Amino acid sequence: MSGDMASSDDDDEIPDLVPVESTRVPVTIITGFLGAGKTTLLNYILTEQHGKRIAVILNEFGEGSAVEKSLSVGQEGELYEEWLELRNGCLCCSVKDNGVKAIENLMTKRGKFDYILLETTGLADPGPIASIFWLDEELGSDLFLDGIITVVDCKYGLQHIQEQKTDGVLNEALRQVALADVIIINKTDLVSEEELNHLVLHVKSINSFARLIKTQQSRTDLSLILDLNAYDGQSKNSIEDTFKISKTEDGKPRQHLDQSVTTVTFELTGNITSESLDSFLQEVLWEKVYSVSGQLMEILRMKGLISVTDSDRRVIAQAVHQLFDRQTTSVWESEPNRINRLVFIGKNLDSEILESIFRKYLDDSS
Repeated sequence: MSGDMASSDDDDEIPDLVPVESTRVPVTIITGFLGAGKTTLLNYILTEQHGKRIAVILNEFGEGSAVEKSLSVGQEGELYEEWLELRNGCLCCSVKDNGVKAIENLMTKRGKFDYILLETTGLADPGPIASIFWLDEELGSDLFLDGIITVVDCKYGLQHIQEQKTDGVLNEALRQVALADVIIINKTDLVSEEELNHLVLHVKSINSFARLIKTQQSRTDLSLILDLNAYDGQSKNSIEDTFKISKTEDGKPRQHLDQSVTTVTFELTGNITSESLDSFLQEVLWEKVYSVSGQLMEILRMKGLISVTDSDRRVIAQAVHQLFDRQTTSVWESEPNRINRLVFIGKNLDSEILESIFRKYLDDSS
């Protein structure tokens, strides 16, 4: 009887839960102004023999689309229901809805892909699209945001970036550069070295922490634009490297050109509690914050390496527009290394004001 009871007790024990391994699929957003070379880049990716299963999702093929024409000829692909399957295992399709559910349904019908590239229209601000995939990770989606790639045309890119809107709103080309993790400077063969350097200087003054790649006909090593991990704290470029890039060789902040959108950085010693970090992000992202000259600041992108009180690990804080998130990452090697480093990209930014706001939230007890 006692043996039966023991057996019964064993049966009632809660079994150990074994985590299910789920391979999530990275989504890369490709943006750029009309004529910059996005279509050429996608065409190159879809026809190159690279051994990866990549789904390229267009907003829509459109009548006589360049991608549709170039890929449906000589590829022996089957074009139906706005799908195009290619010999190299890739897929090109059009979806009216860029939402997470639509793309998860795509994977259900066609099987898992190694990568998904989502093309936006030339007039799109990538921020709202990026936030859909970034924040959906919390809901256990099979997809995660890998990064934003912006293609800039050497010939007309500067003209698009500098275009002034009558209402003072930032133009789309400027937003695309500001939010990019990788910027492809395309058609370098169409301009002089002086013109190219001027464009690069201008782009870097807007967004100092994006990786810059110079190309002709959008041809580049795919390893430079895939597996960016730009939003999960596991980026190939550490925040320390990002912070160094934002400064000149002598350690001083980069001089910005006469324009409204810039990158600003600062670093501070000290710790901040998790609650205070949230309060800081809410203040600078959600409240109206003005520069010393009285101009309203607009933060488009923010990335920070944060030293959190009572934690031996680095915290990466990130924001796109008004949305923010943070991840706990690697262990601090030593106490002197615990320096808060923050990078902001936006309009009318004032580094001294941003630094003073962060400073007031630092933990005095640590």
